[in-house]
Amino acid sequence: MDHSADAQRTDLMTITRFVLNEQSKHPDSRGDFSILLSHIVLGCKFVCSAVSKAGLAKLIGLAGDTNVQGEEQKKLDVLSNDVFVKALVSSGRTSILVSEEDEQATIVEPSKRGKYCVVFDPLDGSSNIDCGVSIGTIFGIYMLKDEHEPTLQDVLQPGKNMLAAGYCMYGSSCTLVISTGNGVNGFTLDPSLGEFILTHPDIKIPKKGKIYSVNEGNAKNWDAATTKYVEKCKFPKDGSSPKSLRYIGSVLYEVFPMSFLLEQAGGQAFTGKQRALDLVPNKLHERSPIFLGSFDDVEDIKALYAAQSQG
Repeated sequence: MDHSADAQRTDLMTITRFVLNEQSKHPDSRGDFSILLSHIVLGCKFVCSAVSKAGLAKLIGLAGDTNVQGEEQKKLDVLSNDVFVKALVSSGRTSILVSEEDEQATIVEPSKRGKYCVVFDPLDGSSNIDCGVSIGTIFGIYMLKDEHEPTLQDVLQPGKNMLAAGYCMYGSSCTLVISTGNGVNGFTLDPSLGEFILTHPDIKIPKKGKIYSVNEGNAKNWDAATTKYVEKCKFPKDGSSPKSLRYIGSVLYEVFPMSFLLEQAGGQAFTGKQRALDLVPNKLHERSPIFLGSFDDVEDIKALYAAQSQG
């Protein structure tokens, strides 16, 4: 055995160590946020394990229900939802939970309440399991403004009020990407240790991208600005190379968490009318158009919308 190599592995930046380091920067912190994140991480590990053996455990079949978006729920969706609800409630740090799989918000019983609200999609893109495509969990965390009986208004806040956001992707590897408002960091699950290790520190999106991602099947429903932008990606008139197309409909559900991560990484999120994080939702499962991408590319989209409104 190579004992020296094994010893080196104890000097890894695990997500627990990373979160505690961040906590130490806030002397007044009581560790509540760190405890909440540790429960989210546990939920991600559990779902990762369930996803990897879904076929063997006959978890791929339909559960016979539909979620609030009208999609057929799969058994794994239901399991993942239960996992995260239980993990978040048992943390003792949450007051209200909003899941894509549940029509109503979950109000935590008084004895287990804390000061945070969590919005999440426990397993986005689960219809892709059968074809081996990545699927993921998305989450966003808000803080209650003061101590009171939690209500829907606590989660009907603009995305800019979020304290943290992230997603966990279950694919060829299990990757957790998270931001607490101070940049974006990526962690990969080491199965031999059962720990998420920092593998992608301080993630930045390039100023201009080489790839566009869009569901071409919806082209007949696009507005003029979107149509023009996609055309520009395929047939640039400035002599540059066309962008490559890459599209997988996973990890799309939560506009706010993904917008939060994009901005923290140096990109932009735009609805076609305004900055996505400035949107104030009126209901739990409200939908919105969204453009997520490199700063300059979203600037191009904004220009097309500005020209459309003037025309």
